[in-house]
Amino acid sequence: MKKIRVMIVDDEVTIREGFKRLFDWEKHGCELVAEAGDGMDAINQARNCHPDIMLVDINLPILTGLEVVKILKEQYPDMAFIIVSGYDEFGFCQEALRLRVAEYLLKPVNFDEIGRVIERLKVQMIEYQKEEAISEAVRSDEKIILQIIGYLKENLSEEITLQKLSDIFHLNSNYISKMFKEETRINYSAYLTRLRLDRAKSLLVSTSFSIGEIAEQVGFHDYRVFTRVFKEWEGISPSVYRKTYQ
Repeated sequence: MKKIRVMIVDDEVTIREGFKRLFDWEKHGCELVAEAGDGMDAINQARNCHPDIMLVDINLPILTGLEVVKILKEQYPDMAFIIVSGYDEFGFCQEALRLRVAEYLLKPVNFDEIGRVIERLKVQMIEYQKEEAISEAVRSDEKIILQIIGYLKENLSEEITLQKLSDIFHLNSNYISKMFKEETRINYSAYLTRLRLDRAKSLLVSTSFSIGEIAEQVGFHDYRVFTRVFKEWEGISPSVYRKTYQ
């Protein structure tokens, strides 16, 4: 895992220096990327360096630490915040919980406790990254399936095998078959047949093409096979369908 990017926000220079010098950031896989002494500077720097974790005091000039958390949470929901404060007041704790800060720690700082919090956050970040990777893979599969479906609809008159799709989209045919089933809930062959028959039904009621011509247009090069499949799926023959719905 890449190093965790950490930012320290406290209006007291000695506090910031203490964090920088006395806590073993390297041991916890962290790097300090920025520091700030007031709320507005904290927001501006965070927008530039995008820390993963911000250690922030509540009592800051210009904007309070809680105001900083609220503003940045809205823009960067994945950013984690550790409140380090000298205020042991229920109202502050309640607001911090509402803002979903990772931890509310009291000064003087216990570095062991900060280490435990950071290690917990690292686990959460790893899990989040895994979920994001899975979601991205799902979105990628959905995009590919939409592209394949678009190709099918535009080329229904052709013979479209999984191997042909494999050659066109540069994907393994077994992978396409598996992905198709997962995304559409029916297998590839059934989906293609459904597309062909839906197009055929539209042509039957909206055109005067012969059944043989319609069969050709939707990818059945033997009208007898087309008639048999149509009847199996729709319960009636193409000619009866035309008479009923035209």
